[in-house]
Amino acid sequence: MTSYMPWIRQFLRDRLAVFGLLIILALVLVAVFAPYLAPTTDIYSVHLSERLQSPSAEHAFGTDNQGRDILSRVIFGTRITILIAVIAVGASLFIGVPLGLIAGYFDNWLSGIIQRISDIFLSIPQLILAIAIAAALKPSITTAILALSITYWPWFSRLVFAQARSLRVSTFIEATRALGASNARIIFLHVLPNVLTPIIIRSTIGMGYTILTAAALGFLGAGAQAPSPEWGLALAEAREFLPNAWWFALFPGLAIFTVVMAFNMFGDGLRDVIDPRLRISGK
Repeated sequence: MTSYMPWIRQFLRDRLAVFGLLIILALVLVAVFAPYLAPTTDIYSVHLSERLQSPSAEHAFGTDNQGRDILSRVIFGTRITILIAVIAVGASLFIGVPLGLIAGYFDNWLSGIIQRISDIFLSIPQLILAIAIAAALKPSITTAILALSITYWPWFSRLVFAQARSLRVSTFIEATRALGASNARIIFLHVLPNVLTPIIIRSTIGMGYTILTAAALGFLGAGAQAPSPEWGLALAEAREFLPNAWWFALFPGLAIFTVVMAFNMFGDGLRDVIDPRLRISGK
């Protein structure tokens, strides 16, 4: 624990990073305790007599075009946001990291194939490719997660490839190989631990980008479908009622902005603390 204290102190000095972490923790708590925090758990029933009411004491964020409480739907939407981000980034790690290790450590035909496939995916903007994949399937949250996972794993593969390729010719790896260690042992006990730092940083920043892309899919009709309380879908539903019912789009939009900003601030602060190259360069 003592060896981590300088990192912790440096991180705590970065107010933006700490602020981002607090927002993320708050998001998790809101998702976990959503039924207790939301004014109502009835977020799907239609109440046309209360449709498009402006913010008031009864409905702090107003109501949507179906008369549903927007605050409650934004709160329950955090669960969908976390679910999409965690599963999509986790699946991308599960695919990209092993492929990056194989391509970076070995220098054979399989390594070349993995890199060419990664290059093909990286040559197409992720959002465009995700929309194309989602459009070919039935729009849903599951489809959005699948599209995000398929389009994001090459970023991890390319990152790990670069790190593993530089490590494979390092002195301690050569020494370990000379002692008779197997390739599997070298990869999992020596190479992988040394690439965890950039993986953690990429995962943290990637959470925010994944949430933003998922919201874009929902907004375009390729992700979550009604009556889901997903934030991107809420923005899509609010378009035709602007600017009169401004609250309908404002609060889901603020939720997306706040969460993405929080992950970016936290990821940037974490990178500044644990990335050795940034510490050495004094940035």
